[in-house]
Amino acid sequence: MRKFRYFLAFLAALSLCVEEGAAQRNKNQDSNTRSVEGVVEDPRGLPVVGAVVQLKNTKTLQVRSFITQKEGRYYFYGLSPDVEYELRAEYKDLASPVRRLSVFDTRRKVVINLRLASQN
Repeated sequence: MRKFRYFLAFLAALSLCVEEGAAQRNKNQDSNTRSVEGVVEDPRGLPVVGAVVQLKNTKTLQVRSFITQKEGRYYFYGLSPDVEYELRAEYKDLASPVRRLSVFDTRRKVVINLRLASQN
């Protein structure tokens, strides 16, 4: 019976170690990513709700989209620090110039506001 108790105590301690290791690994993964967020503005500087913001991974050419919400805000999380990204916003017949998120920008949280202009 005593051996069984020691065995159960050993299993409990082992499971705590495994959980702690998994939590630390998740924390490290989160610290190895970055995010970009900002506001989409019309030509007068007012926030635009419902604009489409596209984030393009320049390595894979994968495009992620976000529709701006209250106060014209957008955000993208979980971005690799080893990849350059291009950002662009569109709304009706307006579009912003392409903005780049560089691999040389070491900030974890980057703010890039996008100003819409006529596409003519």
